[in-house]
Parts: sequence; structure tokens; C-alpha cells
Amino acid sequence: MRERFAAIYTAALADILDARGLHEQTLPPSIRPLAGGMRLAGPAYTVVGRPASNPDAASYDGAIRKVLGMLGDVPDGQVAVYACRQDVSAHLGELSVASLKARGVAGCVLDGGCRDVAFILGEDFPVFSRFLTPEDSTWRWELEATQVPVTVGSVRVEPGDWLVGDDDGVVVVPAAIAEDVLAEAEEKASTESEIRAAVRDGMAPLEAYERFGTF
Repeated sequence: MRERFAAIYTAALADILDARGLHEQTLPPSIRPLAGGMRLAGPAYTVVGRPASNPDAASYDGAIRKVLGMLGDVPDGQVAVYACRQDVSAHLGELSVASLKARGVAGCVLDGGCRDVAFILGEDFPVFSRFLTPEDSTWRWELEATQVPVTVGSVRVEPGDWLVGDDDGVVVVPAAIAEDVLAEAEEKASTESEIRAAVRDGMAPLEAYERFGTF
């Protein structure tokens, strides 16, 4: 399923989810890939945190140990999705990415910050984030929990829901309907290929819509 989700574009998935009445499945448009052409697909491994209170040297050690333990727990083939609930500091950097990639993690989606971008791009590992900053999060942020439901923007993400990201953004497909949505999106993509050929041959848009039932 991961290969099939990786091959489908997010707009097709968003359209199918809309048609099913699920209108809040696309993450905020501020969450962007670090570079054009990045794609990710995989079940969600959810992470939630909060701003740190009264940071000092002792709390730094405890905070970094919790984050490093979490990074080691993300399973092969899954996408780590962070609900950071903080607008400052980088919640992911180069060394974290190197570790995630080495263990087969499929990517990372951050409702938060990222740093070490040049190094991460060299790793060829898909990361989608809300902002960039060189500021370390360990003094400023603490991990609360993993594998619990999180909310990113207006989208609820459950552990195991499918995340698919490309240049257009990130779509969340609920796990319970993932196979059906994927099959319908693949069918839609095939139909759109027919429409594309028809309009290139001169068919009017309205005529194409009436013939194919979509546009």
C-alpha cells in the first residue's frame, strides 16, 4: 500500500475524501516540503509536545533523552508526525534524520520547525515542516506523548492513519477507509489521464466534464 500511496498525487486523494464528506483532511498549507519534488507516504507515528517550563541543565538532559528515545521507537515504513504546539525552535535536525533514515522511517511531518536543511537534503529524506530556524528545541520544548491522537491545524490524526505528501501539501487518510480511498483515487487518476488527453485534443472543458463526470 505504501508504494501505491506514494505513486498517487495528493489532489486525487483530497477529491475522494471531499466526495465522502471528509472536508478536513488536508494539513495547513504552511506545512511545506523542504524541497520541491519531495514525496512521502506511510502510516502515522504521532508525536505531541509542549513548550518547556523553567529550562535548566537538568531539564535539558531529561528532555533530550525523551526525544532520542522517541526517535528510536519510530517503526520502519511509518511517518513521524509532530504536533509541536510551539512557534519557535527546530524540532528536527540532521542527526535525527540520519537515524530515522537508517532505520527505514518513511519521512517526517512537523507542525513546527526544522534546521540543518542542507544536510537533510543531502540525506534524501522527505521532511515537511512549518518553518525553519537554527534554534535548538531541547531548551525550549518537551515531548509529552507518542502514539496518541493529535490535531494539526483542523485535522485530527490518529496513529496508523495514512499520510501522503507531495508538492501540493499533506493529506491524511483515515486508516479505516485507506484501502477504499486509495482504490478510488487510483481510478480517478486514470480518468483524469483520459480527460487530459481529450482536452489536449480540443475537447471543451464542459463537454469533458459531462462525458467523464469529473474535471
